[in-house]
Amino acid sequence: MNEPTQCRTPREIVAELDRHIVGQDAAKRAVAIAIRNRWRRQQLDEEMRREVAPKNILMIGPTGVGKTEIARRLAHLTSAPFIKVEASKYTEVGYYGRDVESMIRELVESALVIVRDQERAAVEAQANERVEGRLLEILAPMPLVSETDANATALRERHERTREKMRAMLLAGEMEQRKIELTVEQKAPPMMFTNMGAEQMDFDIQGLFEKVMPRNASQREMTVAEARKVLFEEACESLISSEKVNARAIDLAENFGIVFLDEMDKVVATEGGRGADVSRQGVQRDLLPIVEGTTVQTRYGYVKTDHILFVAAGAFHKVSPSDLMPELQGRFPIRVELTDLTRDDFIRILTEPRGALTKQYAALMQTEGVSIEFADDAVETLAGYAFELNQKSQNIGARRLYTIMERLLEELSFEAPDMNMGSVKISPAYVEERLDALSKNEDLSQFIL
Repeated sequence: MNEPTQCRTPREIVAELDRHIVGQDAAKRAVAIAIRNRWRRQQLDEEMRREVAPKNILMIGPTGVGKTEIARRLAHLTSAPFIKVEASKYTEVGYYGRDVESMIRELVESALVIVRDQERAAVEAQANERVEGRLLEILAPMPLVSETDANATALRERHERTREKMRAMLLAGEMEQRKIELTVEQKAPPMMFTNMGAEQMDFDIQGLFEKVMPRNASQREMTVAEARKVLFEEACESLISSEKVNARAIDLAENFGIVFLDEMDKVVATEGGRGADVSRQGVQRDLLPIVEGTTVQTRYGYVKTDHILFVAAGAFHKVSPSDLMPELQGRFPIRVELTDLTRDDFIRILTEPRGALTKQYAALMQTEGVSIEFADDAVETLAGYAFELNQKSQNIGARRLYTIMERLLEELSFEAPDMNMGSVKISPAYVEERLDALSKNEDLSQFIL
């Protein structure tokens, strides 16, 4: 079985998510358990493994509270193939647009990147040996020596000494800027696809095109450093079996793949809807077999979706999860609700995560030689503005902080390259001076903040 590296425990996964995302403990625990269950399933015997289906998750909550961020961080935490797609981008079969099976094709592409990187790492040492050999052939070519030549042995010995000297210089990096002539194979140009799109092809038409089209070779002058990269790619290509890579990628996608379906509420048809609403209902019908378990044909082979984990998310403001097709609801047995962000949550978001906004802006300004210090009460004031604006106008969650911070530091960002001052203290007065007037103008704040 082709599996990712040792999976973290649920506690370790939650701890890592806590470093980047404030609150939403229920959602963090749910995804942590689901990820660990991928590993647990692989420890079972084959018969039991076939019976254990993934427990798909439906995350429900308003925009900007962490649903997408949890998915994004999850992609960094696991070495498994992962894709994030928007359910609203798909259309019912027969309508113009993307069909739902294309998400599985994207998942396989994600798995291919992982497997190719693993294979390249496995053959790296061997590929580098080939590169060194090719470079030595170019830098110190073997002289044509006749066996009847009385000096043949001496010539070979002298050539071997020259090669060893060149090898030492290559290893020491002394030849990197030397110009050489290299024969480079030109691959077939990428094919231009019609509206059908490459993603909907049932086979690797580009690969077939490359096989039947003759490859042209050309002489190019480049440095040894540049030649290393070209020769390394050629060596890896010859050492790695594409059939093996494809098979491993499909296996990885089938058993460890994760699909994050965002905007799930957007495929719910409103009552009495027609046209686009009919298509949305059709998308649900098309999603059902994918989530239940079916076989999708891709250019790399057939992919079974029975054990792919699906994590869906949506705000569900105007509709509820119960408006989804009953069969589809049943395929998301784990439901977690993400809560609205409070004023205290905004304070924590601004200061606690490793990539908190205050830390980001401080680092950006430091590149200009300007040191920013945010006073604690200034952070509290910022959080208060964000919370109040979300209450008065559209609630966009933590995304409100991005617009507020950009407005707050707009003047400083503009003037920073020309400033001679070493530090700037962000105080409550500094915050109020730049945000108070705009926040009180409710109509204007909807556009600016």
